[in-house]
Amino acid sequence: MQTLFRYNWMVREEWYHWCEQVEEDELLYIRTGGVGGILNTLFHIADVEWSCFRVLQGKDDFQESFESYRSLKKVRALDAAFRPEVEEFVHNWNNSMENRVLEDRLPDGGIQTYAWGEVMRHVIAHEIHHIGQLSVWAREIGKKPVSANLIRRGLFTISNR
Repeated sequence: MQTLFRYNWMVREEWYHWCEQVEEDELLYIRTGGVGGILNTLFHIADVEWSCFRVLQGKDDFQESFESYRSLKKVRALDAAFRPEVEEFVHNWNNSMENRVLEDRLPDGGIQTYAWGEVMRHVIAHEIHHIGQLSVWAREIGKKPVSANLIRRGLFTISNR
């Protein structure tokens, strides 16, 4: 699981570099699908990742909106502020945490339960989903998207057989 988080962080960093080559108006433009535009989506990815781990640990959730982070510099700074806590949680993950239970209170007063392992995998899939949206939007503005390829990223090593 840690490998897939490292993959997501690598790809996200490449998207930040990609954004440096795009006009801010394009980054903020509201697009079809997703949570808005390119920059809002990157904000959303970092927010959801950090928030999910905070909730699992019984800590306060992040409650700010994108409106306070409407620049690449601010989104990257927020992600950088969140990353140490996120990395620590991911690196300390172990099998004993897989089936811990998260109880989520629903607006109607009901309770939904999730296994922590389910939430972890949701966070991984959530980012991959949004990276796909970024790729479509990149092509729409005539730019080559960041590669989503897992292979050739140096994430795996082959031991001698």
